[in-house]
Amino acid sequence: MNQEKIGNFIANKRKEKNMTQQELADKLGVTDRAIGNWENGRRMPDLSLLPILSKELDVEVSELLNGRKMTKEELINLRNTLNDVINYSNFEKKKKALKTNLLFAIGLCLLLLGTLGNQFDILYDIIKNNHISQGLSGAIYGLGIGFEIIAFYNNGHDITLKEKKKTLVKKLNNK
Repeated sequence: MNQEKIGNFIANKRKEKNMTQQELADKLGVTDRAIGNWENGRRMPDLSLLPILSKELDVEVSELLNGRKMTKEELINLRNTLNDVINYSNFEKKKKALKTNLLFAIGLCLLLLGTLGNQFDILYDIIKNNHISQGLSGAIYGLGIGFEIIAFYNNGHDITLKEKKKTLVKKLNNK
């Protein structure tokens, strides 16, 4: 983003509407000094003000952030790209939830198997060796607990924004 370009765009659009910096500032609930800082490229408007500012200037938020009027085709492409990003994000969330639920279910089944095996001596009846059956039972418990820990970790751990951006760029480039 080029702050100076955006500032010039804001200034030009404000002037096209025959508004002073003070008039625009009053409509946005900011100072005329803030408007001056935006127009000179020293500062950017707060994100929460972008929809209001774009409405006052009769431009799209994307045009405001690009610092220029965009063609209908560019706006459609941008919307399609944003929809792809949203769909990809939703797909990744669903995939992560499915993986977490699967790991949780496997861990729960292993813990249940270990508990039932110990309660009814199923492993001892099958193996006929107490040391091996106890070792196998411990391994089953360990795997069950391990899967539960992994499931809880995956549930609380998010991929960093940087990794998501890299993955998204790769997917969009492959289309």
